[in-house]
Amino acid sequence: MTNSLGKYWDQFAQAHQQPAPVSIRINPAKYKADLPRVPWSDYGFYLNERPVFTLDPLFHAGAYYVQEASSLFLEQVLKQTADLTQPLRVLDLCAAPGGKSTHLLSLLSPDSLLISNEVIRPRAQILWENIQKWGHTNVVVTNSDPSAFQKLKGYFDIILVDAPCSGEGLFRKDPEAQTEWSEENVMLCSQRQRRILNDVWPALKQNGLLIYSTCTYNRFENEENLSTWAKEHAVEFVSIQQPEAWNIETISFGPSVGYRFYPHRVQGEGFFISAFIKKENTDGVRIKPGARLNTPTTNVIDRIKPWTKEPDRFRWVQQDDLILQIPDLLLSEVAWISNLLYPIGKGTAVAEVKHDKLIPAHAFALSNAIQSDFFQITDLSEADAIAYLRKDTQFFDSTQKGFGLVQYHNLNLGWVNHLGNRTNNLYPSNWRIRMTTHR
Repeated sequence: MTNSLGKYWDQFAQAHQQPAPVSIRINPAKYKADLPRVPWSDYGFYLNERPVFTLDPLFHAGAYYVQEASSLFLEQVLKQTADLTQPLRVLDLCAAPGGKSTHLLSLLSPDSLLISNEVIRPRAQILWENIQKWGHTNVVVTNSDPSAFQKLKGYFDIILVDAPCSGEGLFRKDPEAQTEWSEENVMLCSQRQRRILNDVWPALKQNGLLIYSTCTYNRFENEENLSTWAKEHAVEFVSIQQPEAWNIETISFGPSVGYRFYPHRVQGEGFFISAFIKKENTDGVRIKPGARLNTPTTNVIDRIKPWTKEPDRFRWVQQDDLILQIPDLLLSEVAWISNLLYPIGKGTAVAEVKHDKLIPAHAFALSNAIQSDFFQITDLSEADAIAYLRKDTQFFDSTQKGFGLVQYHNLNLGWVNHLGNRTNNLYPSNWRIRMTTHR
């Protein structure tokens, strides 16, 4: 880094002695913010200090995602290289914990389909939880190796590879990243990144866009990797326009072009991103009708339709006792992909069928498609909302009967079941918060 930065090394080193800036990205379907904005994102904002996010009910309602500001430059890359009004097929290959996937969902059209993948199973579950909080139905979360996507040859318009890396850009806010760093690990990461690119490359269609990013500085994992890649494949790097005032460094190395973020130059952490278009001839896979997804009974569908905004846009499928909601235009592709890959979640879970009862699913409470006014609503104070999120026993108006929503600041937190003499808290046990007081 001293060789790379030269006279700016001292500024760079000094920046690492300062607290890391705190930023969030709002969910535009649920929330608005009046805060200092991250300059390269319509949805990114800075906070003056780092609150205890675990104890903020808005966080659990999917109002915002806590995300590092530099990585929000993905928004500029997409807006300048893709027509986001069109129905696109997009893969976020290394997606956990879900920052870039939820960002993509806010940018893509409702008729687009996002495949959000994570190869490590426990991380894939965290990814699925964060996707559900964001409230979109046009998404499938998979737990597959990158090589599995070769079955979808030429299918994707856009592939995002936020590659596993040595994490140099996280040193300021994550001391553990420092202890794990070594020159050997840098080279191992570089090799792994090239393997991932090789594995997923066939799935990108001709003239499709591949976006590559890391949270590290070194050239071996960034521009040298991409330069080597470009010499072996027919690609065309794209240039992203940005004002000089943003202080983002443009990196040209051989045929590759990328953008590097330094913490002494931007209000954010270390980050690298590059984008290129695939110019190789690639025959697209033909979408074949797969095994049919099971359809619920007409009675179940008729009971669920009033729960949903614009019900004609959706289809409902039954998976064991669970009823899922999937956009009508995407149903055949979701069924096809479900046969080829290993999905752990798709669309939005609406309800569980138990005998003749429909028990609403937690994911549906957080869905942007829910018709909340159809249900009984109880507004909670901050203290009561936190108690609900802890899954504490609570007491409500004894005149209410049946399933109802609880809200905080007009945003749904989840379900309760009013039984007259008591109210059952239906917040998922594995999602409940365990922190008891502000720290």
